[in-house]
Amino acid sequence: MRVIASTLNAKFIHTNLAIRYLKAYAAPDHDIEIAEYTINDPILNIVTDLFAKKPDVVGFSCYIWNIEQTVKVIQIMRKIMPNVKIVLGGPEVSYDVVYWLQRLNEIDFIVVGEGEETFKVLLDALKNGSAVTDIKGIGFMQDGKPIINPIRDKVDLRELPSPFRFPEDRDNLSKRVIYIETSRGCPFSCQFCLSSIEVGVRYFNREKIKDDIRYLMANGAKTIKFVDRTFNISRSYAMEMFQFLIDEHVPGTVFQFEITGDIMRPEVIDFLNKNAPPGLFRFEIGVQSTNDLTNELVKRRQNFEKLTRTVTMVKEGGKIVQHLDLIAGLPDEDYNSFRKTFNDVFALRPEELQLGFLKMLRGTGLRISAKQFGYVFMNHAPYEILQNNVLSFEDVLKIKQVEDVLEKYWNDHRMDHSVDYITSSCFDTPFDFFQNFGTYWDEQGWSRIGHQLEDLYYRLVQFLNEKEVRNRELAEGLMKYDYLLNHRYKPRKAWWGTSSSLSRQERSEIYSKINDNPTLAGHAFDQLGLRERDLYKHTVVESFPFLLGEFMESGKIIQQNSYGLIYYEPSSGVPTFYPLRMKNLSKMA
Repeated sequence: MRVIASTLNAKFIHTNLAIRYLKAYAAPDHDIEIAEYTINDPILNIVTDLFAKKPDVVGFSCYIWNIEQTVKVIQIMRKIMPNVKIVLGGPEVSYDVVYWLQRLNEIDFIVVGEGEETFKVLLDALKNGSAVTDIKGIGFMQDGKPIINPIRDKVDLRELPSPFRFPEDRDNLSKRVIYIETSRGCPFSCQFCLSSIEVGVRYFNREKIKDDIRYLMANGAKTIKFVDRTFNISRSYAMEMFQFLIDEHVPGTVFQFEITGDIMRPEVIDFLNKNAPPGLFRFEIGVQSTNDLTNELVKRRQNFEKLTRTVTMVKEGGKIVQHLDLIAGLPDEDYNSFRKTFNDVFALRPEELQLGFLKMLRGTGLRISAKQFGYVFMNHAPYEILQNNVLSFEDVLKIKQVEDVLEKYWNDHRMDHSVDYITSSCFDTPFDFFQNFGTYWDEQGWSRIGHQLEDLYYRLVQFLNEKEVRNRELAEGLMKYDYLLNHRYKPRKAWWGTSSSLSRQERSEIYSKINDNPTLAGHAFDQLGLRERDLYKHTVVESFPFLLGEFMESGKIIQQNSYGLIYYEPSSGVPTFYPLRMKNLSKMA
């Protein structure tokens, strides 16, 4: 019997952990072939590939991001492979089994909940030709009626075989994100999250997990993401794993965790700040809302003061990148309340701030009580909300404008110094900047076209000038600084043009002075001993509306014209800024 375990990932770099557990658990009785695609692959290409494999059974792992494309694949498959057994599993189909059985008459079975043992038992029955109607943990149609058998007892996670040792995966470990779980379940009851449905937390065998991580690192894995819903729920367990990863990590490997910020102990952060190599760990922290009533309505316990302490300590340590999540559209979170939530969290200056919109997932408490809060949401996945009783559709659209420019101008780190200054000194609050700019961006039609790096700078300056934003001259100077700082090798062109740049004569005059007296750029620059040819080839001279030296030393912005020379080291392309010791050009002659 030929069995395929398949899924449609969001991107090629992602891997599906669930189907690998199915393959590992079913062996050696069943040799399951893994077939992964992406949601961007043409549907007919996917079907053609599956058809060529001549399967007897195909199982699909289903999530909100792939269900609609998976349905299209299944519908075509059934037309050309009438005898193949089609099995669905995963969180998207596990919590509304009757709906999916009635909607999709092309499928044969749905595996409900945890699938390793259930899928193997189902395969055993299909292979042997025995009855399937009494198998625990499956749903199917019988005589035109949906049947859902009792759920199977949870498997002992400590006995599960490794899903990482397949030879066919080895060559791609360095090219993809590798997902790993050390526990299942969540101790919290957030009503918008599927994890709240499963009671309790169960752990895998720690030593097996460590062996898997050693194997992954030894075979080139670069990004390993723990999918535990709350990695730090057990302080002792988290500390043991952190210590292991610090002791045995392979340089170049990054580990990412979902952390509950307000329960993170200060001594744990102190340990990480002192012992973790920079860049080894990434933390994802779900804040979602700082509105106390909102958190109470969704049964989310959160102490924002303690969360702030955690984020601040981690940021001050400078070792760990933090990704913080917000959800727009939660109960009682109107536009003004969300504005406050955004500003509360942005004040922590996380390296990444993810602004998402509430999705009414099947099986969650919030979807069940949707009428109570006046929710209107999409009928099909991803079930994103359109409005509720305190947030209009117009409000949702406005917040989406914020999301668009937040991604481009904060999370992508193209101009960190500039945006940090603009959000603190040019607008009343950070949210007001992103909202005003996002609205302007949308009005210009820029959301419908592509953007080069220079376009992003030019469009921000256009917005600042057209709206006559305060302190825009300093903001534009910082944008110059960021642009030159983030280039590797000397840039071929400048986005700011001639209006705010040095003239050719002024630039020539400065270069002549530096060539005659390199100490104008400081002793460190003089030590480089650049020849005149290299000076022109590998450096840029530019003016700034603030004291460059003071800004580089202390971060203070003192409004006064100054000049800087930026040297791009030829072999690495890394730029070094050298403030020039000259007040103005008129006094240099």
